[in-house]
Amino acid sequence: MSDDLMNFEKRLTRIGSTRRRVARGLSYAPVVGPDGMVVVRPRRSGPSIPVKGLIYLILGFCLFKSVAIAHLGATGYAGHIDEMKQGTIFEQAGAWALQPDRVSVRIASTISPFIK
Repeated sequence: MSDDLMNFEKRLTRIGSTRRRVARGLSYAPVVGPDGMVVVRPRRSGPSIPVKGLIYLILGFCLFKSVAIAHLGATGYAGHIDEMKQGTIFEQAGAWALQPDRVSVRIASTISPFIK
């Protein structure tokens, strides 16, 4: 087979797979190509939650807990958590989420000289 025919076959395969994805009803978007034509292209399927943003959120929460532990001290922080455990269901959920863990305590011990 000549190279031109192989390239044509690849192009036909790519066009067919694109048409099948659009026909399945998955999300698609009209895109204006460099030649000015409007072409319907399927959107990429992937995680709907951005992983990088989720990691930043978790790291920010851990840093928040560390600053609170460093500012209040371990016993003061534990006292506040104990008060939250006696409250409503939302306060109990907050107390569970704000429990000191190894990473938060380690970061708090590192930044405590700069906080006080």
